[in-house]
Amino acid sequence: MNEKNFEYLRNQVKYTGFGEGLDKELKEKMQQQTSNFTLNHEVLYGTDRAKATLSFKKSDQSEMYFFNSYKVDLQKDNSKESLEQTFYINRGSNITMKEAYNLMEGRAVNKELTNKEGQIYNSWVQMDFKETDSNGNFKLNQYHQNYGYDLEAALGKLPIKELETPKYKEDLMESLKKGNLQSATFLKDGKEVKQFIEVNPQFKTINVYNTNMKRIDNRESKGKKQKEGEKVSVKQDSKKRGTSIDSEEPDIPKEKKRTKKQSNSI
Repeated sequence: MNEKNFEYLRNQVKYTGFGEGLDKELKEKMQQQTSNFTLNHEVLYGTDRAKATLSFKKSDQSEMYFFNSYKVDLQKDNSKESLEQTFYINRGSNITMKEAYNLMEGRAVNKELTNKEGQIYNSWVQMDFKETDSNGNFKLNQYHQNYGYDLEAALGKLPIKELETPKYKEDLMESLKKGNLQSATFLKDGKEVKQFIEVNPQFKTINVYNTNMKRIDNRESKGKKQKEGEKVSVKQDSKKRGTSIDSEEPDIPKEKKRTKKQSNSI
């Protein structure tokens, strides 16, 4: 067995989101020197069960092995049928296991991808459940940088408290780029309300959900943002006139990175 090859594959498996629990089995399979082998990984996302089958193939010219792909079988708690998709490993930025789950939930993921000429480009990727390829995989639609989706600008239209603090804003954006359904604190009529958001690159906006995972019309959220802006204007105007207004604001809570189950019609 080639030790450098093992180290490379071990890191590749780890950083594709499968951790270090497969190290021992990976080494044992490589030592057997078969032409190909698979490893199995299972994880729960809330009540959804995702089973991954990692595929490895040996080179025809040497004893080197390659991590070619992994297939995910997603069994949702509220569905009798499972959903399957194969994700291929390449030289660029691979889709991680968590990102694969988010894609299969219908959400979009932001990735650095490599084209046929070896050039790196940034793109949002989202699964198209209405179209499959010759291998039975759902098509992955891409909305690259020229498409014009600006995540920061889209978030700026919403009255989200975390956006007021650079660190929380950065964490929020990074979580959304990974395809997570992210909790956020909305300022509504002077009150803080927990809601959930996800990116929508196709329509260049942000989807907003309440705690019952019911979609909220963005026009409603924008209206709240406008009202908050009006309150700020009143405060500033009052200060100019010397009147006293209670400007005390609570500390901004640390952002909690948690993913809630979203219902999809597939």
